Amino acid sequence: MIALFGILVVVACVAGGYWVAGGKFGVLFQPAEILVIGGAALGSLFIGSTRTTLTLIGRNLLDVFSSKHYAQEDYLELLSLLARLLIKVRREGLSSVEQDIEHPESSIIFSQHRRIREDASVTRFICDTFRVYLVTGEPAEIEGIMHADMESMHALSHLPAHNLSKVAESLPGLGIVAAVLGVVLTMQKITAPPDELGHSIGAALVGTFLGVLLCYGFVGPMATKLENRAQERDAFFGVIRSTISGTAHGATPMIALEFGRRSVPEVYRPTFEELERIIRG
Repeated sequence: MIALFGILVVVACVAGGYWVAGGKFGVLFQPAEILVIGGAALGSLFIGSTRTTLTLIGRNLLDVFSSKHYAQEDYLELLSLLARLLIKVRREGLSSVEQDIEHPESSIIFSQHRRIREDASVTRFICDTFRVYLVTGEPAEIEGIMHADMESMHALSHLPAHNLSKVAESLPGLGIVAAVLGVVLTMQKITAPPDELGHSIGAALVGTFLGVLLCYGFVGPMATKLENRAQERDAFFGVIRSTISGTAHGATPMIALEFGRRSVPEVYRPTFEELERIIRG
């Protein structure tokens, strides 16, 4: 929703400023320029991407217009789930959570946290890490495995933003290509009347205008949005890593969860009292 509002603001301000200055919108509609810039940008995306990257871009583009994001409620629910697991381990031993992590879909603990259970990647990360914890209690090994897993997810989640930003960077240059082609066409009718030449040159300059506008007004900000979403997801997994790492080093559930709470981005971080209520609950 915010992205759609931003697009409307960009279009309204650019078009409004042009209209206030006395511009005619018909001149800006140049199908040939749009075809050159749009087609070349799409083709360059295909050239520079793998099938996996294209699939990820297709999936993540919908997220640009989604209002879904990690909020304090998500972090509270995550800490609540981890608290239940850690307290159960503390009271009944590590093997007591074996059934919960082997079959999270039927686990009473996971069933009480719908947001976490519906996120397959988060659930898998928690369960796989606890599986390793059941096999070995070595903190270094557990931390190394979580680090490797998060590095892999980080690389994949940042691919769509990276490739889309490369396309954005190419748009001003492709706009110049379209403008040069327009100038070439203009030179072919150099003996035409001045008004016709002026219209032709104006149409050619639209290519440069469109390339710059698409880069800085639309595609570039979309890539930034995808980058921000990927960073938010990295932070969410970082809370899990900090909590389980603290447990692996022998910390009590309260201290381990405090490690996790301190890893929450400050704008979403619950207070110590809220964490304490979660643990008591």
